[in-house]
Amino acid sequence: MMASRGYDMTPTMYSPDGRIYQVEYAIETVKRGTLAIGVLSKEGVIMAVEEKPRTLQSTDVTQKIFQVDYHIGVAAAGYIPDARVQVDSARFFSQGNRMTYDESVEVATVAKHLADQAHQFTQYGGVRPNGVSMIIAGVDQKGESIYVTDPSGTYVQFAAIAIGAGSDDVNAFLEKNYKDDLSLEDAAALAIAAINLKAEQKEGINDIKMAKISSESKVFEKVSEADLQKYSQNASKFTP
Repeated sequence: MMASRGYDMTPTMYSPDGRIYQVEYAIETVKRGTLAIGVLSKEGVIMAVEEKPRTLQSTDVTQKIFQVDYHIGVAAAGYIPDARVQVDSARFFSQGNRMTYDESVEVATVAKHLADQAHQFTQYGGVRPNGVSMIIAGVDQKGESIYVTDPSGTYVQFAAIAIGAGSDDVNAFLEKNYKDDLSLEDAAALAIAAINLKAEQKEGINDIKMAKISSESKVFEKVSEADLQKYSQNASKFTP
């Protein structure tokens, strides 16, 4: 337990050792969320999440993957209501860019916008930092890209990344198995293998939801269960 001594009462106060406890608490919330993964390939981007529905819950709606624009998607880990609010802001920002400049917004611009918003919640009293990290992935005029934002307002570009519970081990797995020349199908298989690395069920797709954006179509698509099953057949070639 952190020895805050009252310095955690507001996100505007530094502790004597230079920490902002409210931001650190928000980052801990992200670490308690189920896994979200983004993988870049030479043919597009993959977003995958671990979702564990209740027995009678409808599984048709993905709770942790969102479409921002036709060419950009988001996968979230942490406090998902905060993610919904940020995604709504990203959608508004993206459509505003299209109306103003008559062109689709770049992935990096959306990531910076969301990071700037997250940072604002570390600067004012009476608010709390957003308890969510998000993977922003898409294909724009510059090609395929993946960014991650966190509650502090940081945003960083990655080729492959995992956020949420157990992400340290999963990122080590991705570092070992990721290659620059992955096909979109291999990237999907890698994402499945990465989620199953920490899952109670080491094989299968029961608790996995996925979306993809191919470089050819530049359109956000949810991956069907049939395609997930097909991709999972190649997951075993990636070694822990």
